[in-house]
Amino acid sequence: MLPPYTLDQTIEKIVKEEWGRILSCVTKNVGDIQLAEDSLQDAVEAALKHWKKNGIPKSPAAWLISVSHRKAIDRLRRLKTFENKQADLQYLTQMTLLDQAISSTSIIPDERLEMIFTCCHPALEEKTRVALTLRTIGGLKTEEIARAFLDTPTAMAQRLVRAKKKIKLAGIPYRIPDQQMMPSRLRGVLAVIYLIFNEGYAASSGDALTRVDLIDEAIRLARILMQLLPEEAEVAGLYALLLLHDARRFARIDKQGHMVALEFQDRKLWDKSKFEEGRHVLKQALALQTIGPYQLQACISALHGEAVDWESTDWQQIAALYALLYKLQPNSVVKINHALAVSYAYSVAAALEMLTELDFNSDMQNHISFLLAKADLFYRSGRREEASQLLEKAVPFTKNQIEKDFIQRKLQLWLKPE
Repeated sequence: MLPPYTLDQTIEKIVKEEWGRILSCVTKNVGDIQLAEDSLQDAVEAALKHWKKNGIPKSPAAWLISVSHRKAIDRLRRLKTFENKQADLQYLTQMTLLDQAISSTSIIPDERLEMIFTCCHPALEEKTRVALTLRTIGGLKTEEIARAFLDTPTAMAQRLVRAKKKIKLAGIPYRIPDQQMMPSRLRGVLAVIYLIFNEGYAASSGDALTRVDLIDEAIRLARILMQLLPEEAEVAGLYALLLLHDARRFARIDKQGHMVALEFQDRKLWDKSKFEEGRHVLKQALALQTIGPYQLQACISALHGEAVDWESTDWQQIAALYALLYKLQPNSVVKINHALAVSYAYSVAAALEMLTELDFNSDMQNHISFLLAKADLFYRSGRREEASQLLEKAVPFTKNQIEKDFIQRKLQLWLKPE
């Protein structure tokens, strides 16, 4: 039996789980993310003192919102830059009335969707969108976000402050986009969540293959978004994709800490419950009859999961899905994966022909996925020397030590005399 949570641990747990909902609500009311976050931090500090003396309230989230409003009012009153006192007093009065309404009903309006679209606004650069989403919706601490980006906490804190100032100065609206803007803006939000997951699933650097904290956070964000937008097929498609990928987590590393390719993974280690949930959500998404890239990728992942072993994988169907995906997203990564599927469904020669045009793309010459894929195809077609040369070329292009070791072990295996 686990020991009971201490008060500090209980508050930390509540704040972690409710941070996005509380901060979004306070931001909506005070109109400034920085002011809302500072006020919420004040409220958390107050909770440590008040709850220790009087016990945890019936609705901790409502208590934190109420106190955050009062802390925001205190901060506004201390500011010397307020000129129109009458307008200020009216504003503060409205906040007080709102605070009383929330306290009396314990019903907290869910403003997270507005917050997500604000944090993922295209006016902000990609790295900032990811960091701000992790901070405001995910509730990650600045130090945790800094580790994810290999930044110093000071540098990350400055980035977050600049982002909040830009949102305020540029007048980025705190609202859900209209129907005309929704498709493009939603794609941006989904891309941010997928980027967080991918960095966790295949860490770009460091001594670990995965970053479990980022994987879990991306899945949690996708789940929140699916709850907020239940009729959006691609939102459900992304959530299903993340679950289906993550179901293989414990089979991707062996007991020695070595990376294991999908072909050689022990499928008994796959998380069956997570896989089944992913399949269920995918079926719900497909039923909405609005196909998109995330649903197609989830279908591919589901096909891998349904195969009892590597040999029984339905490669022809996977190749067909990649062909459709390429029509929607004609990029080099999809083309590489399509070629690999074709190599198993039809022939290695056909796959090599598909990659020929990428040979003339200078960016591909230091693209690790391209180098590894072509090395694999060369090796399987009997061109072992060329395959080994491509593996050697690929080694410097990964900063992840686990992946680097994986490539070097494969290279040693390939260089062994027959």
